[in-house]
Amino acid sequence: MKNSISMIVLLAAVMLLAVSCGNKAVTAEVIADKKQDTSVAVVLKDDRLNAIYPQYVKLTKALTDNDAAAARIAANAIGEGVVRLQLKESMKQEADKIVATADIELQRKAFATLSKELIALIEQSGVQAGTLYVDFCPMAMEDNGASWISAARDIRNPYFGEKMLTCGGIKSTFAVNNN
Repeated sequence: MKNSISMIVLLAAVMLLAVSCGNKAVTAEVIADKKQDTSVAVVLKDDRLNAIYPQYVKLTKALTDNDAAAARIAANAIGEGVVRLQLKESMKQEADKIVATADIELQRKAFATLSKELIALIEQSGVQAGTLYVDFCPMAMEDNGASWISAARDIRNPYFGEKMLTCGGIKSTFAVNNN
């Protein structure tokens, strides 16, 4: 049973990466509220990041929804993508930490480091289309604070979920640079 689930997760991750790698425009699911979803096209200048960003969105939503199982699936896809696309090994290590546990708090801790790494890569490469927000919760990680990326202006905190869903604010913005 465990091997079957692992195989399904791996297959889903590979399929998602294959689909994502061929698309120039990445559609990110943005949750405006629980009843309404909207889509915002975000295109990063680095196609490798375009391939893993949709899984990052799913991971963020899973943590926001306190769904450890969905977080593990999304993190597995990120980890596979990082290896396949030859991104930073440290991102793979953090994704693996999320996959290895069903403890949502441990997943959130690894997510904080993974987010920090992804933010740095997006800062280096830039955004080709759309806008991304770097959100920050000062109370996350035992009041040390932690950031995450979102395509929505509304705060939906993955570090506390329903406990403090709107805790935090926009720290910075990645948008198309017309210079």
